[in-house]
Amino acid sequence: MISVVGEALIDLVISPSGEIVAKLGGAPFNTARACGRLGADVRFVGVVSDDRFGSMLAARLVDDGVDTSALVRVDLPTTLAAAEVDDHGTATYRFYIDGTSAPALRVIDPAAVDGEVIFTGGLGLVLQPMADAVEAAIDASRPDQLVMVDVNCRPKVIADRAGYVDRVTRVVGRADVVKASDEDLDYLSPGADPLAAARDLLAAGPSAVLVTRGGDGVHVLVAGAETVVDVDSVGVVDTIGAGDSFAAGFLSWWVASGAGRDDTGDVDRLIAAVRAANDVAAVVVTRRGADPPYRSELPDDWSL
Repeated sequence: MISVVGEALIDLVISPSGEIVAKLGGAPFNTARACGRLGADVRFVGVVSDDRFGSMLAARLVDDGVDTSALVRVDLPTTLAAAEVDDHGTATYRFYIDGTSAPALRVIDPAAVDGEVIFTGGLGLVLQPMADAVEAAIDASRPDQLVMVDVNCRPKVIADRAGYVDRVTRVVGRADVVKASDEDLDYLSPGADPLAAARDLLAAGPSAVLVTRGGDGVHVLVAGAETVVDVDSVGVVDTIGAGDSFAAGFLSWWVASGAGRDDTGDVDRLIAAVRAANDVAAVVVTRRGADPPYRSELPDDWSL
């Protein structure tokens, strides 16, 4: 079981022309959905509203094969994110959070995160009280559980940068695999070379750091070795959900291949998982909003 912990919200996708379309979103929500569509055994651990948007979020998880037994419903409005898409398909986010549903995850039942994998990141490391609950769950994870963190910084909602960086450092210290983009690394280590910043993350404790660099590929770093996995060129509609789907592809392939926590320093396995993840992300960027592929939409030789 892959337990995905964090936020579910609504993306208001604003095109360059000003058209606004409401999409179901939230980074961990997207990751859970993508895992479900890929056929993985996955549970979403988070909070959604009992309003119409919240009901849509809950229903989508069920439709995509996600276990919702740890989903909490609350009488608060759904959290909103305005995703402004530029002419190149890149999204910039502004969040509407105060008094809304996503941050209201106060306690995580150990039974909700008792599987082989715990995955978190994004606003799950920012919004309170959720961030404290997430960190506590990571701290309490079993020695045999694989922990993956997608840093996925959201600077516009981080009021206390120093406190946030300290939390990320603590959580990364327990993680086995960490995913970070160039932008994430620049926020964590302003002005530093991205790979130097990634090496600092690796030194904090994980077995592997995966640095996503758009068209420049994915840098895979482990102790004593670094390599680059190339990505294929595709027509980009927007990048919403690309990183989330990458994480889902990585984890779904990893679990299905029989790999576990003890294998996270194996460069060959990591490269294979990253290639599988790239295949998933390459589909998402050709669509509007976070719309991850089903297994049937991937190449026949996709390893799952």
